[in-house]
Amino acid sequence: MRVLVVDAANVVGSRPDGWWKDRPGAARRLHERLLVADVPHDLVVLVLEGQAKAGAPAGRDGHVRVVHAPRDGDAAILDVVRSHAVDQVTVITADRGLRAGAEVAGATVMSPSWLLDLL
Repeated sequence: MRVLVVDAANVVGSRPDGWWKDRPGAARRLHERLLVADVPHDLVVLVLEGQAKAGAPAGRDGHVRVVHAPRDGDAAILDVVRSHAVDQVTVITADRGLRAGAEVAGATVMSPSWLLDLL
């Protein structure tokens, strides 16, 4: 299975479009775009943290699963990567520390711009 894990905070934060004024709204818009996106993955896991968690409920909606990070988003993303160790996992982030941890766990890492270009 091909799994795409999205660091929502990093993707939303990659474009200065006023997202900081409405973090839940920015998360909702990203979630909605992922629901209709034509991505080459079987499952998309959108990881939300902090105020952004109010933008989309945790759980599965079609091919998109929303995870609400209980602590920080990076730890939740690495947990998702590890839970899909037998799958082909791609993580979307520009965070250097998360990138390194995801690669050590066996994931491929792509930039937020790669995902935004698909959307």
